[in-house]
Amino acid sequence: MCTETFLRLPEEKRTRFLNAAWEEFTSTRFADVSINQIVRKAGIPRGSFYQYFACKEDLFAYLLEEVREHVKREYRRALEDAGGDMFQAQLNCFDRLTSQELALDPMMNRCVLFLRNNQGVDIQKLLPTRPGQRLMDGLWDLMDLSGLRERNADYARVVFSLLMAALGSAFMDAMLRSENWQECRNELVMKLEIVRYGCLKEAASGQNEKSS
Repeated sequence: MCTETFLRLPEEKRTRFLNAAWEEFTSTRFADVSINQIVRKAGIPRGSFYQYFACKEDLFAYLLEEVREHVKREYRRALEDAGGDMFQAQLNCFDRLTSQELALDPMMNRCVLFLRNNQGVDIQKLLPTRPGQRLMDGLWDLMDLSGLRERNADYARVVFSLLMAALGSAFMDAMLRSENWQECRNELVMKLEIVRYGCLKEAASGQNEKSS
């Protein structure tokens, strides 16, 4: 990741450097990203780059951490609006992240531009290192786990990781194929229902009996 030298930079200089990095990463394919272009846009000597990051991969990992933190803040709002319901929160988060209101959100726009330039990129790179684990940290107090078959942390994390995988896939599809937004949302609803109720007839029948 970044060095202590980078963290000690004045905020203006650090922001200028990160904006230059995002501009480069969102305007070209990852394989063609140029450190020379980043330092030129940031107005710093090339040698300064290596005082901040070891390589462009480390810089990219730092930028992804910014994305993760942004998504975490958005998800917390969605979870609060859903009253702690993890399933409803996925839809709330999808609607918020793909709404016209957030069309000018710099962080999500950067994410979309990068994906458009790098179609086929491993989506897991935009999710926590261990799916569901890091994103859940700090959210436990908001989650209603009363409806889960098991309420222990390991079980909840597995359920949450499945839900986040469904949300991540739907969001990326909607951003890359905005004309099919409703189709992406409908598919997300279907995936959430499968996780909630299962896909076997016996499981569905059992659920119906419990509901009646």
